[in-house]
Amino acid sequence: MAEFSLPKNSRVRQGRHFPALDAKKPRTFRVYRWNPDDAQSNPRIDSYEVDLTGCGPMVLDALLKIKNEIDPTLTLRRSCREGICGSCAMNIDGTNTLACICAIDKIATGDVKIYPLPHMPVVKDLVPDLTHFYAQFASIKPWLRTQSTAPDTERLQSPEDRKKLDGLYECILCACCSTSCPSYWWNGDRYLGPAILLQAYRWIVDSRDEDTGARLDDLEDPFKLYRCHTIMNCARTCPKGLNPARAIAEIKKLMMARRF
Repeated sequence: MAEFSLPKNSRVRQGRHFPALDAKKPRTFRVYRWNPDDAQSNPRIDSYEVDLTGCGPMVLDALLKIKNEIDPTLTLRRSCREGICGSCAMNIDGTNTLACICAIDKIATGDVKIYPLPHMPVVKDLVPDLTHFYAQFASIKPWLRTQSTAPDTERLQSPEDRKKLDGLYECILCACCSTSCPSYWWNGDRYLGPAILLQAYRWIVDSRDEDTGARLDDLEDPFKLYRCHTIMNCARTCPKGLNPARAIAEIKKLMMARRF
């Protein structure tokens, strides 16, 4: 049986505890911390007691309260606070989601455990490095590719063709699905992952695009597409309720259809 051991500086240790004095409704948040300026030290878990009577209902509200009132060194990404930008994607209570739409009272009783997105390099604390993820997105050339002369006004699309884009265009590239996929964990250097493949299918199925053949050619690779094993973690964790696995299956069907 194979045995594996982690480097000593990768083991997460217990960090500081920040109690809340005279809290009427306390809840403990256990937050992953790592500082690149002290790269030789182990990551740690800091515990913060937050009085929910003076806090908004979402996990992001609690994190901002921690940063503003308890520990200004905490680092995280956030922007829209309405589940649109995807900036605050993180692992909360064991599930990848958006902190801005994750209600505190929907999390089971006990401490709220917050980590950065899994299997991604960490920039600092709850901020993952998405450089490779965005490079993969750029590799599929996510824009309308045409050869015909552009019309004077716009490229028209029937309501039926437009409906084919439902469940695809809503993707906000938060990376929750890709970072929940075991195939992406082990083959992320070459497998594009559910988020990028869903985006690829969005352009493949767009009736206005005129480069479908080249798009499929680009995906005809043992790793880019076919590392998907339909585990379905992507559909379970998507905060927008999308189904990347279905999009991947549709791409595979198109691959087979053009062979016969």
